[in-house]
Amino acid sequence: MTTSGPQLAENRPLYASVEIVNDLSPADLYDLCDATDAAIEAGGGFGWVTPPSREVLEKYWRGVLVVPERHLLVARMDGMICGAVQLVEPNRNNEAQSATAQVVAHFVTPWARGQSAGRKLMETAEKLAFEMGYKVLHLDVRATQTDAAALYESLGYKRWGTNPTYALVNDHFIAGHFYSKTIRPLFVPKKVSA
Repeated sequence: MTTSGPQLAENRPLYASVEIVNDLSPADLYDLCDATDAAIEAGGGFGWVTPPSREVLEKYWRGVLVVPERHLLVARMDGMICGAVQLVEPNRNNEAQSATAQVVAHFVTPWARGQSAGRKLMETAEKLAFEMGYKVLHLDVRATQTDAAALYESLGYKRWGTNPTYALVNDHFIAGHFYSKTIRPLFVPKKVSA
């Protein structure tokens, strides 16, 4: 796989599809690791600054699949995985935050950007969270990931805070922004006068 992505017919439109996965075939794991490597190298590695070894990446993605509170969604273009996002449910013993879920590890490989894969991943994660009964989604992003922040804001996420020492990249601190979105408003009954 090269950074140019899959070889597509020039006149064929790119179409991103999203699916929730519970297992990864060897080919899908390979594509997911390639997409992850490319995203990390482009500066969007959801925690990684440099790509880890292939063995570490494979263990990471296999590990995601065995955690019951994590739901892995992948985007595909021309059949190849080109991005992912995880919907993370709160710990079962955290009753106070039982209405909130987190969106983590959202990325799209550079060759697939601008084709709505990132938006479709987020919309599908929101739909899944809504169907599971969650009311609010939280996420965070490095301040340098301006395209991602713009996407979140266009989807209705509200920035509620910034941490100036969010990430250490190349011996410099980078700020991080924190976002929330209400996906299922709380129902407040209207008082009826007697």
